Amino acid sequence: MNFRTISIAIIVALIAVLAVFNWNALVTPTSVSLGVTDIQAPLGVLMLALTILLSVFFIAYVLWLQSSVLLEARRHSKEMQTQRDLADKAEASRFTELRGVLEALHAQDKQDLMARLDMLEAHLVSRAQESDNSTAAYVGQLEQQLHQR
Repeated sequence: MNFRTISIAIIVALIAVLAVFNWNALVTPTSVSLGVTDIQAPLGVLMLALTILLSVFFIAYVLWLQSSVLLEARRHSKEMQTQRDLADKAEASRFTELRGVLEALHAQDKQDLMARLDMLEAHLVSRAQESDNSTAAYVGQLEQQLHQR
């Protein structure tokens, strides 16, 4: 319980204790002016009844205000959850799109690498053939020189 609730409870208790201790003074009839006419009534009981009535209206107003705040907070919470869900879906969509872009880049890089490897392989094969041809030519020259001697 907070300080305000305790303070209000203490004030209500003091009013009740004061009314009980002074009940004879509260119920003593006196002349009460209503503006247009005067009547004989216990002024203390009238004031106590008006205080109770004011308290009932105050409590009803506080409860109505509290319930409207709770309903507004609940509505706000639902809206926030909806916005969070939309943001999550948008983020997931962006991740999916990013994955697609990265896969496309990876495929392009793979194709470029394979083309380069094919080019290097072709170059290596041509160099090997040139080397074979050179070796065969040297061997042929050596054989020819051996036959001539």
